[in-house]
Formats: sequence, C-alpha cells, structure tokens
Amino acid sequence: MRTWTFALFPLILALATPAALARDTPPSETPDVFGWVEWIELGDERIRKKGKLDSGALTSSLDAREIEEFRRDGRRHVRFELHDRDTGEVTTLEKRIKRFVRIVRHSGNHQRRPVIEMDLCLGSTLHSVEFTLIDRSNFNYPVLLGRRALEGYALIDSSKTFLRDPACGD
Repeated sequence: MRTWTFALFPLILALATPAALARDTPPSETPDVFGWVEWIELGDERIRKKGKLDSGALTSSLDAREIEEFRRDGRRHVRFELHDRDTGEVTTLEKRIKRFVRIVRHSGNHQRRPVIEMDLCLGSTLHSVEFTLIDRSNFNYPVLLGRRALEGYALIDSSKTFLRDPACGD
C-alpha cells in the first residue's frame, strides 16, 4: 500500500500543479505593472498629480485643503481645494460625501475624515475610487492609492517609478 501511495503522490501533484498555478483572470485582463510612484489624473478636470501606490494602505487619500462640509438638497457635500505643488495653482472642487471614516492617531486621538468618490486615471484604466480628504502637505506625495483602488488591475514594482503616463482618453 505504501508503494502505491508514494507512486501516486508525484502523479497527483503533477496533475494538480497546473490548475493551482492557473491565473484567476484571463490573459486579456492581466494586471498592469506600475512603479511605486506614478502620475495620475483625477476627476473630469483631469487634475494631474503624483500618486504613491501603497499596498500597505487599504484606503486612498487625497491632499485637500480648506475642507468645508455643507448640505445641498438634503445631502452632505464637501468643498475643498487641491494645490499644485509645482505651479501653485489651486483648484476648488465640490463633491458629495459618501461616508466618514474614523482614524485613530498615534496619540490615541480620533480623527473624522470625509470620504468622496472621484474618477482616477492610472495608466490606461479609468475607474471610480474612494478618497479620504486630509491635508497631506507634510507628505512627499499628494495622493496615496491604497489596495482598494488598485485591486484587480494593478501590480506594484517597488523598484521602479513613473512607468506609465495617464492615458484614459476622453
């Protein structure tokens, strides 16, 4: 009996390995490879920013200033400014608030942040992404893209930057 077990085990392993290694996605849907920092475009305005792709973060965040919550037609909205660090240009946007997240700070204090939804162009992929709004002026990159924004279509090459320009067309 042991002889059969030892003889069958390699055969079963050989037959099972290709199935285990098969991709979950068809070849036409193979995720694109991006550097850990990429140029992105945001919203209908196609605002160009540097984005850090961070698989260690779940949620994405956007450098927003002068964040002001208000109500329109009974719904919560937010008005905020996006600053271009290179040109100094300021763009004011208004978006509907989808929800709020509660962030626990290292000091133990809690911070409540609004979450908005915006179109994101990364490489040639355009899709809607949730962003928390926070002043990121003390960070190197104005946009942080977390796992939720990247899952299913992006792989990160941590040794590279700026592999693809945004090319989502109109």
